[in-house]
Amino acid sequence: MTKERYLDPTRESFDAFKALPRDVPINMLNLVQFYDSAQYPEDHPNAANGWTGARAYKEYSKTSGPVFQRVGGTIIWRGAMESMVIGPQDEKWDSAFIARYPSSAAFMEMITDPDYKKAVVNRQAAVLTSRLVRFGELGGADGFG
Repeated sequence: MTKERYLDPTRESFDAFKALPRDVPINMLNLVQFYDSAQYPEDHPNAANGWTGARAYKEYSKTSGPVFQRVGGTIIWRGAMESMVIGPQDEKWDSAFIARYPSSAAFMEMITDPDYKKAVVNRQAAVLTSRLVRFGELGGADGFG
């Protein structure tokens, strides 16, 4: 896996995201690699739990889930990586899923929600590196082109 850690968007990538249309459905591809042991700040209540990164991510899912659902988010696909067919052979993803939002405005509402902001510390403690890719929809699912 790459030595560089990707956890949060850069200012430039987030500005590009915000510049796209906000009133259309979006699908967000999430690829996540967990720490072996969760990396909580020492003063966080979960720091003493001895959780794995995977367990801390479950806590993130549990605590952010109500906000995700309230804004209209749904998981439309979840999978387990089995083999890298094309791409760097050292990339391994512990979790892969596609989250669908009714609009990017809904995604923005979620990430600025105070309850979500409290929950995201679990994601930060869990995730070694990740990828988050926004996809818009194209018509015609009858071919690759």
